[in-house]
Amino acid sequence: MATILSQMDKDHYSTYIQAFPSRPELMDFLMETFILFKDLIGKTVYPGDWVVMNMVQNREFLRAINQFATTLTEMFLSDSDFELQLWNNYFHLAVAFLTQDSLQLENFSPAKRNAILAKYGDMRATIGASIRDMWYSLGQRKIEFIPGMVGPILEMTLVPELELRKSTIPIFFDMMLCEHRLTGSFSRFEDEILRRLDSEVEGGRGDEQYMQLFKSILLSCCQSHPELAKPGEDFVRLVSELLERLLDYRAVMNDENKTYSMSCTVNLLNFYKEIDRQAMYIRYLYKLKDLHISYENYTEGAYTLLLHARLLTWSEESNAAPVPGPHGLHLHTQRQLKEALYNQIIEYFDQGKMWEEAIHICKELAEQYENHVFDYEMLSDILQREAKFYEKILKVLRPSPDYFAVYFYGCRCLLLGRGLSLISTSTPVLWDTLALLCGTGMSCHLPTLQNKVFIYRGKEYERREDFEMQLLSPFPNAEKLKSTSPPGQDITHSPGQCILRVHRDRAGSGSGAPFPVCARGSFTPTDIQCFTVQPAEEAKVRLKGRSIPEQITNFYKANHVQRFSYSRPFKRGPNDPDNEFANMWIERTTFRTAYPLPGILRWFVVTSTETIIISPLENAIETMMKTNEKIMSEINRHQNDSSLPINPLSMLLNGIVDPAVMGGFTKYEKAFFQELYMQEHPEDAGKIEKLKDLIAWQIPLLAEGIRIHGQKVTEDLRPFHERMEQCFEQLRAKVESQYGVREMMFFEDRRSGRPRSIAWVPDWDQPSHAGARQVGSAAPSDAPAGPWPSPAPLPPAAPHLSQSPHSTEAPPTPKAAHRPSESEDHRNERRENRASSIFSSRRQDSRQSISELPEPKDEKWRLSCNVSESTLSAERKQPPPSQSAAGAQPSAAGSSPSPTGFGGRVKSASKLSPLPRKFSPAVYETFLEQSDAAAPGKASPSPDGNRSLKSPPLPPPKSKRLSQL
Repeated sequence: MATILSQMDKDHYSTYIQAFPSRPELMDFLMETFILFKDLIGKTVYPGDWVVMNMVQNREFLRAINQFATTLTEMFLSDSDFELQLWNNYFHLAVAFLTQDSLQLENFSPAKRNAILAKYGDMRATIGASIRDMWYSLGQRKIEFIPGMVGPILEMTLVPELELRKSTIPIFFDMMLCEHRLTGSFSRFEDEILRRLDSEVEGGRGDEQYMQLFKSILLSCCQSHPELAKPGEDFVRLVSELLERLLDYRAVMNDENKTYSMSCTVNLLNFYKEIDRQAMYIRYLYKLKDLHISYENYTEGAYTLLLHARLLTWSEESNAAPVPGPHGLHLHTQRQLKEALYNQIIEYFDQGKMWEEAIHICKELAEQYENHVFDYEMLSDILQREAKFYEKILKVLRPSPDYFAVYFYGCRCLLLGRGLSLISTSTPVLWDTLALLCGTGMSCHLPTLQNKVFIYRGKEYERREDFEMQLLSPFPNAEKLKSTSPPGQDITHSPGQCILRVHRDRAGSGSGAPFPVCARGSFTPTDIQCFTVQPAEEAKVRLKGRSIPEQITNFYKANHVQRFSYSRPFKRGPNDPDNEFANMWIERTTFRTAYPLPGILRWFVVTSTETIIISPLENAIETMMKTNEKIMSEINRHQNDSSLPINPLSMLLNGIVDPAVMGGFTKYEKAFFQELYMQEHPEDAGKIEKLKDLIAWQIPLLAEGIRIHGQKVTEDLRPFHERMEQCFEQLRAKVESQYGVREMMFFEDRRSGRPRSIAWVPDWDQPSHAGARQVGSAAPSDAPAGPWPSPAPLPPAAPHLSQSPHSTEAPPTPKAAHRPSESEDHRNERRENRASSIFSSRRQDSRQSISELPEPKDEKWRLSCNVSESTLSAERKQPPPSQSAAGAQPSAAGSSPSPTGFGGRVKSASKLSPLPRKFSPAVYETFLEQSDAAAPGKASPSPDGNRSLKSPPLPPPKSKRLSQL
């Protein structure tokens, strides 16, 4: 056929066309010829390396197509003779001819390319000019090819030939103008070009040069038409931003490190969400989900699918956008799709050990099954799954993830060719973009990574060394910075380099290299700096003041976190070689990320930072708080699981009670409790009292820990335990003589189904006054017999949350505890195992050996007071020193607030502690609120008009209390 066509000239074609007896027959011939040529071009007859034969065939096809184009304009263009399908077939044939692989000369070697150009010329330019002329010849018929011809024309303009692009890109403006004049907008054209541009660029077409040409040519055309100046400018900006992101995505799409692909995918889905292109948004959601699942990032995959599920409603409406993957094949309504997505999300959350999140989804499904579709079988299944998640929370080991902070330093990253822009700052973004020098010599306008910080969420059990290795693997010449202090301007403003600092936080590991690189350019950090950061615990109002298992609270300490802190110690003032705590200051930097972690990525950009200075005294208070909390955590762990090894508890207790090991808090006493320090720092009087109170409260914590240790210690370690007891007795005698006696109060948690654990109580800087007593105060003669009588009326235990704090209703007297009868033993066995208390042993003699203290028989006790982690930000709100000092002095009413957050009795060392009665948690919590209101400087009006509440009288004598028990 190629030989026959080569023998035909213009007259032969004209004679052959005129030989058809009718127009329909001619039209059929042209339709069949166009289809045949397109098939031959698409399915090449000759191998790709047969360049000469392919070029000969293409030369003859080009002559034939141009002859038939003349026939179209002469016989099928007028209004009466116009054939839309015939013209459409011509355009598709011409575009297929232009974009075939054998004509893409840039893929050949220079020698072969020059030979082809010398003999055959660039046939792409010839056919491109023909397509352009045929388009403009359509006149008013152009609107019939919009948006159908947008894709083929776009495919043609993306061919990397400069002159071809310059001659065909103006066709887009003509399409815009045609639709705008007819409808007042060009929305159909815009939707189609955005959709097709995504698939074409992802398929390998387009480059930086095309983006610049597209922008300059269309802006020039729009400025010549006032009605299209503003909308045209917005459209060009939109397409340019999309091209930017698509080119970045394509650059890293096949990279073996999927971290970069995740960043660019989020970049694109954020863009499509901003411009309200839901179908494309959902498409990239599933791309991101697949990337996460391939890296076993199940939590992030679940959050990604959840974004799609939130777009759906519980209705029988059909799905508005096509859904990639298996869900879209047989799920036609939104309810069906949302239910399937929720079940997949639950599975991913389960694999990621985010059972709390899975429970939320289960509850929503259960609501639909129970109250809307009445599918009780499915309701039973989902409730069983929900119950298993609750069980896993308490019984399955779940290590907290680590968090890493990565610093980027340097003026600019100079890249060769197209670089990697991550998350554009034009939207609610997660990453900033890289500055780059384009291959055309033009500098990109995107912001740099200069001095940016990013927080990464790791997986389970990742060490900092492993993270650093992954960080350094793409950059073998990079080195770690030795110092933890911020670098100077010689590094941060150094041109052409990027300096990185990496912080590690105790909460798993990042996957892949944790920062972007250019796929085709040069991005070489010179230094990396690594140190630890901590997630700043967010206040959970509903968890405060409650007895909550540690397995539950640990989840909220390490998840849904948006604030992270790093503490850098430094010396200030004269150096004391014998006591490093005296001048140990802390520089604490708090980072806030754009979104809470975990999320749809394993990292988010830091949007703000705040730095405060922690004084040595404040640092000592924080250290004591964390130590006390660690003791309570170990005690609760051993109370909940008696099979735990005793070694961690042994090391913890011995390090505190044996001064030869850690020195204890003697260093604090030498540094802050001296008369000279108090005279020089009178403003620290309240903080000193707080530190003393923390030291005093550590004694009952240690007592309980040593008691548990004595029960579990083996005979081989008995001498070690006895030595620890001796050290503790000496320590207790010293502390109680100097700072008074503290005793934790008991209460029973009657809520069923609760394992023993510590309580989530208010922050440590809020004073707790539970049962505070001063020795020497006499109880009023009309004091009631109950353990917590108070002139300030307490609401009843059951409805105390809804009662007014100033209610005049008298408080109920808690019932005395009784030993269950034998007939009740079996029934109450589980309730007894769930008993909860604020721990302390009932000592008949305060100097009795800890290991000899009796174990309560009628109920198991539980530590239920917690020391909350602090950032000392609230410490700035301390009352004046006069008020703090006054609060530490004995009051006339016998009340002395404890500035640490512990609840219990404050007594002198000369008197034994009375055995407290059990009381309900409701009465106890209400008393805390009333006592807090009675603290100095916090007076509140009482029902009778007084400005402050009276302190409760002392409890009845010990003999009377024993009789009540």
